[in-house]
Amino acid sequence: MLKRHIYTSTIANKLLVALCMLLLPLSSFAQVKKMIVEQPDTTPLFKGVQIMADVVGAVQLAVSDYGQYEAGVRVNLKDKYFPVVEIGYGKADHHNDVTQIDYKTSAPYGKIGIDFNVLKNKHDIYKVYAGARYAFTSFKFDVAHPDVTDPVWGTVTPYGGKDIKGRYHWIEAVFGVDAKIAGPIHLGWSVRYKRRMSHKIDEMGNCWYVPGYGKTGSNLITGTFNIMFNI
Repeated sequence: MLKRHIYTSTIANKLLVALCMLLLPLSSFAQVKKMIVEQPDTTPLFKGVQIMADVVGAVQLAVSDYGQYEAGVRVNLKDKYFPVVEIGYGKADHHNDVTQIDYKTSAPYGKIGIDFNVLKNKHDIYKVYAGARYAFTSFKFDVAHPDVTDPVWGTVTPYGGKDIKGRYHWIEAVFGVDAKIAGPIHLGWSVRYKRRMSHKIDEMGNCWYVPGYGKTGSNLITGTFNIMFNI
């Protein structure tokens, strides 16, 4: 009986030692993994400023009867969050050959928002953004049309207006790419979905073009191509 007890005890001890040897690597791996996960993010909060200018709006204004000049400043926080301010100046000088209506306006506009770097490696020299903007403009426009003659009574009724006041508020959903070219010079593009929040036109109903927003009633998806400079 004593030999059997000693033999059983020896096997139990060997099994216990083997089990501990198996669990020890798992415990060590868990501790290492925990240490890696709990390492703090040492990225500085402020990583610089980026100045950018849109090319699409300027080219559009040069080749058509409407467009805008737009520039902006993007602040880099931890390579992840990018508060943005954009300002621009929109213009239109349009003549409709069918209705014979002339429309003219020019005014500044402003946008404020934030972009998020959605890449897993946020420190890459290339960045992919998703973001949003709130935009606003207060503007005046002129509408001109030849006087309308009543075919029955022959009376002449003027049609048009000058310095008609308008205000527009809208939001933009943004998806964009930023690529480093050389040194501090970057190029990038963005696709934007615009949605009007509220507006007010003093008279004449709707307007043909809104500075910064674009043609009313047209495609709500627009784009930009930016030349950027990191500071």
